[in-house]
Amino acid sequence: MSETPSQAQVRQMLGMKGAQVQNVPKWRLRLQLMKPITWIPLMWGVLCGAASSGGFHWQVEDILKVLTCMLLSGPLMTGYTQTLNDFFDREIDAINEPYRPIPSGAIPLREVIAQIVTLLLAGLGLAWLLDQWAGHPWPVITTIALIGAVLAYIYSAPPLKLKQNGWLGNYALGASYIALPWCAGHALFGTLNLTIVALTLFYSLAGLGIAVVNDFKSMEGDRALGLASLPVQFGVQTAAWISVAMIDLFQIGVAAYLIGIGQQLYATLLLLLVIPQITFQDMYFLRDPLKNDVKYQASAQPFFVLGMLVVGLALGRA
Repeated sequence: MSETPSQAQVRQMLGMKGAQVQNVPKWRLRLQLMKPITWIPLMWGVLCGAASSGGFHWQVEDILKVLTCMLLSGPLMTGYTQTLNDFFDREIDAINEPYRPIPSGAIPLREVIAQIVTLLLAGLGLAWLLDQWAGHPWPVITTIALIGAVLAYIYSAPPLKLKQNGWLGNYALGASYIALPWCAGHALFGTLNLTIVALTLFYSLAGLGIAVVNDFKSMEGDRALGLASLPVQFGVQTAAWISVAMIDLFQIGVAAYLIGIGQQLYATLLLLLVIPQITFQDMYFLRDPLKNDVKYQASAQPFFVLGMLVVGLALGRA
């Protein structure tokens, strides 16, 4: 069944694979570069961090703080990251996704650069305002935003271009999606400590497994330009097994930590959420990673993100 014009428009605005750009208004092209579909995990990470702090309360000011931090993590900093990535990936996209705004010529490079700078400055400014709002003596959230900005740059840009290495690049991506927004949300309502930083960085290894899923759609361009993604290095089936092993094992490791700090109920809930993930991994992803990647993400990842909130609630009660 072919998609309707309205469905095609939604796909384009969300920055999803296969979205076309012909006769699209400039504001929608800018939104497509920011890939709104990728904002959701980071906004969720902020909520998990607020839960883990133990200091969030269901009152108007706290809700406004969370929403503002979600604006920072999602539209601004993730929008900056995705636009920056598209700018430096324009040669790869010309092979894998030539219909995207930059390789198709639908938006000039100078306007892309202006968008990158604007989003970055807006994000850093909002991070500083959040630090003032939270009364931080040291600008913790601004520091996290700066780390995220630098990480996004070295992930996408030469000479480091971490994404050239499947392990380093995907871990950087996993940490950006889990550790950074989680730490920002935690710092907004509590004191960011080494335990939270270490645990979220450990949890980000599961995020590495999720990041691998996105590599399957770009194997042709990665191989042509010498990018050593895991599917290119190990082949489709082995990379799929590495992906699911990382996702499941490191979640189980976090559950073991929760048991160690006396949060057995939350550890049990986390493990119960891993079960449907394994089911969908077997049903879809492991059987045909190239064909079923989107279907697998839609069915399995909701259980992963629910597990993140379970961990946040557990830490907030520890």
